[in-house]
Amino acid sequence: MDRQALDKTDRRILTLLQSDGRMTNAELAQRVNLSPSACLRRVQQLEKAGVIEGYAMIVSQEAIGRPDNVFVEVTLNSQHEDVLAAFEAAAQECPDIMECYLMAGDADYLIRVAAADTRDYERIHKQYLSRFPGVARIRSSFAMRAICKKTAFDLQ
Repeated sequence: MDRQALDKTDRRILTLLQSDGRMTNAELAQRVNLSPSACLRRVQQLEKAGVIEGYAMIVSQEAIGRPDNVFVEVTLNSQHEDVLAAFEAAAQECPDIMECYLMAGDADYLIRVAAADTRDYERIHKQYLSRFPGVARIRSSFAMRAICKKTAFDLQ
C-alpha cells in the first residue's frame, strides 16, 4: 500500500493512532465516522499492508536516568559485506544504542546512544563501540538539548 492508496479516512486513522496508540477501536471509529467493525477492518488492513508496523510506548529518557543523547559517527576499515554485517549485528546487540543508520558521506554509520552522563558514555565506548568489528574511527558529539523530537508523521 503506497501513499496514493491511502484515502482520507486511512490518513485520519493513522494520525489519530500516532497521537494515541491506546485509543479504543470504538473511540477511533467514532472520531473517523465509521462503524466499529469497518474501522477495525481498516486498521487491520493497514497493519497487514505494513503501513502500521507496530505499537509502542515512549519512555522518558530522563525519567530512567539516561537523559543524554550522544551522536556517534563510525567509520569502518573496510566496506566488504561481511565487515558491514558484523558491525551491524554488534550494533543491534548493544543495549545502549537507540538508533543506528548506514550513511552516505564521510562516516559509514551514525548512531544515537542514550547515556546517563559522560562517564556512562565512556563505559559504553570502552565496553561496546571501540570493540565493534571493523571500526577504524569513532567521532562522538553530545547533544546539548533536544529542539524537536517527533514520533508522528504529517499525513495531511
